[in-house]
This record gives sequence, C-alpha cells and structure tokens, in this order.
Amino acid sequence: MTAPLAHELGEFAAGVDPPERVRADVPTRILDVLGNALAAYAEKDADAGPAGIRAMRRWGGVPESSVLGYGDRLPAPNAAFVNGVLAHSLDFDDTHLPSVLHPSASVVPAALAAAEAGAPGDLIAAIAAGIEVTNRLGMAGCDPDTGANLYFERGQHATSICGTIGAAVAVARLYELDAGRIADAIGIAASMGAGVLEANRTGGSVKRAHCGWAAHGGVVAATLAAEGLTGPPTVLEGRFGFFTAHTGRFDPPAVTDALGERWELLRTVFKPYPSNHFTHAGIDGALALRAAGLDPDDVAAIELGVAEPVLRTIAEPPAEKARPRTGYHAKFSGPYTLAVALTGGTGLGVGLDDFAGLDERRLELAAKVRVVADPAATAAFPRAFAGVLRVRTTGGHVLEHRVDSSRGGPGHPLSAAEVTAKFTGNAIRALDEDAVAALARAVAALRTGGPVSALFPFRETVFRHAK
Repeated sequence: MTAPLAHELGEFAAGVDPPERVRADVPTRILDVLGNALAAYAEKDADAGPAGIRAMRRWGGVPESSVLGYGDRLPAPNAAFVNGVLAHSLDFDDTHLPSVLHPSASVVPAALAAAEAGAPGDLIAAIAAGIEVTNRLGMAGCDPDTGANLYFERGQHATSICGTIGAAVAVARLYELDAGRIADAIGIAASMGAGVLEANRTGGSVKRAHCGWAAHGGVVAATLAAEGLTGPPTVLEGRFGFFTAHTGRFDPPAVTDALGERWELLRTVFKPYPSNHFTHAGIDGALALRAAGLDPDDVAAIELGVAEPVLRTIAEPPAEKARPRTGYHAKFSGPYTLAVALTGGTGLGVGLDDFAGLDERRLELAAKVRVVADPAATAAFPRAFAGVLRVRTTGGHVLEHRVDSSRGGPGHPLSAAEVTAKFTGNAIRALDEDAVAALARAVAALRTGGPVSALFPFRETVFRHAK
C-alpha cells in the first residue's frame, strides 16, 4: 500500500542531508531574500511593510525573533509575517520553473524566525527541504499536456498556497520533529494557505502580503504539530484535500519522483528585474533593440508576443495594463515594463527606481503596445519564459527580436557576480557599505553554524530610512 503523500514528504524532510551543491546554494537564497526585503523596507511609498509592522506592534507579544529594518523583536510567527511581506513586496524574489512560484520569500523568513527563537535544527537542511516541497507541490499543479498552472487558472496564488506548506516543513525540520509530526504540520498548514490573484489584474497591495501570510502560517502550523495537533493523512491527495481544493487535479509523480535525488531547488532562478517574471522576455527584447540603436521616439507601434497563459497577468485588462495606476501595478504590465526598458532602465536593465512612480513618456509608449499570444513562446511555457518583440518605426521599418528564454532563466542564469550585485544594490538602499558587507559575511557564516541573530542589526539607527 502506498503511503500518503504527506507522509512521504515528512520522511524526506525529517531525514534528508542535502548534497553539497544544495548546501552551497541555500545561503545565496537567504542573501537574495534579505536584499529584496531591505530594499522593500527602504521604499518610501510601499504600504505593505509599514502596514504589517504596525499591525504586529498592536498585538505585541513575546520578543522571540527580529524584524528586518524596523528593529522590533516579536513572536516568531509575527516576525516571519513582516519579513515575508518585505521579501515579496517588490516582486524581485526567485522563481521556480515550471511551477512559476516564488518559494524562498515564504520559506526563508519562517525558518529564520524559528531559528532565532531557539529552534535547534540544521537551518540549511530545513530551508532546502522547505523550498523543495514548495516547488514540488507547485509542479504537481501544472497541467502536463498544456503547461497551464492550474492554481492560476482558478485565480489562486501558488506561491503563498504551496509556500505555507513549505514554510511549515522547514520549521518542523528545525524543531527536529519526526516524519509523522512533519506530516501533521503539512496537514495543518494545508488549512492555512491562501492567496487570490486579482490584484495582479486590477491593483491593490494585498499580494505583497501573501508570502508574509505563508511564512506566518508555516511557523504556526509547525508549532501546533509540535504541541500535538494532527492533520489528515491524505491531506494532499484526498477527496477533500489540498489538490482537490486548489487545482481540481494534479500530477502525483511530480511530488515524489526522485525526491532527495533530483533537486528542484536548483532549478529556482534569480530575477534580474523587479517585475512579474512574465514581463521579462519583453524586457529582454526591448533592451536588445535599444542596444541595437532603436530610438523610442521613432516607435510607431509595438507587438509583444508571449505565451498564451500569461496574457491574463501582463496584458489583461488591456486598458489597465496600458496605463497602470501605480508603480507597483506597473510591475505586472507587459506594455509598461517594455517601455521602461526601451527608454533606459536602471539596475541590471530595469530596476527598482523605474517603478518609484509612473513616467508620462513611458505611459505614452506603453499605449502603443499590443500584447498577443505567440505559438513558440506558448510551446516553451512554463519551462522557460520566451517571447518576440516586433517594432514598426515611424519610417516604416519593422524590427524584430526573439527571446527563447529570458535572462536569469534556464540556459541564461545570472552569474554569481550578478547575484551579488543585485544583493548589494538592494541592501545599500537601507544600509551603509560596511553593514552590507557585514550582512553578506553573516549569511556566508550560516553554513558553518554562524548565528542567525547576526543577520538582524537591532539598532534601528543602522538603517538609512528608519520608519
């Protein structure tokens, strides 16, 4: 008789000793999360982080774990919530393909909060297990025939739904629970994961809180399992289970095939641009045409071809995407992000400063963009984010650039130097150079048992934009 999926995942998480290549990768995930969170903390117009810390301060509680930037020490679930909100706020967090979710922004804040609060387990192994489970649950919700993400088809955010379970697995491993108790943590967490994606289409800042809620839920679920609460054994595959609720059907082998041998964590890519990942192929095409000499003032019309499943995220409703209402909303606009790249963006090509506000010249250019389904990009999705950009100039010429896999994606990963540059560029927005370097050293030291507390300077005066 086959064991329930939750028990198989519990066995994996309880006993796994990640190989060296995975142990070497995890600190880079932590570094990326901390850099993204620091940049979000420094954002003066971002409402999610300030709202989150104000709410948590209202509730107070035992000072167990640190909140990045603000200097507060809160109960571990509440600290995990704020840090998770910050980690996801700028849409700059890593992405796993083909599940198209962002695992680290939920798992890392939960694990760091629990570890700082005294959980004694192997931090690197715990984070690796949590990210792996998150990714595999996301993969299982992909239609193997069409590549469609069945979570998204139902308007659900796989990042937060799967991330809640992954965060629970990481914290349960840190608590050194056995396989049965980790399976209980999975069963409990499955009742806590949530995330509705309408904000991607029409605005609102609640999506920024999705990974915070997942991190919070993960800590709570694992703690309840440690205290004796139990979950249904067939919580994932059961008649009224996780996949029935969120996807309707699923691919069971995606959850457990070669578990512990083939690491989906290593297929999780770092973003070069702080925008929805579906926009990146268009950005790459625009940067290439700009580098080839295209003047934005010579553009008469633009056609952006992308995978058919991503149209609802970056192209619909057309009026909203052509003229987004906020800088954050613009991160989910194929036309606007393309216009940023054509007019000369910051950072690694398009950066955080490009979404500090809306630029009228870029809005005028975005109004010239039509986004359509491209068969080649659709065939590549979701294994890669591909696209084609066709520009008709005022002189009647047609320029074209095709992207088979976006920068940072499979076949085009960011180099170690680029990942470090991304972290430094993010962290320096909140810390001075010495503090940025100290933080990077503290993350590196985690591999050899360095203290988690070193990641969180407690004196708020260390930060450039104290709030």
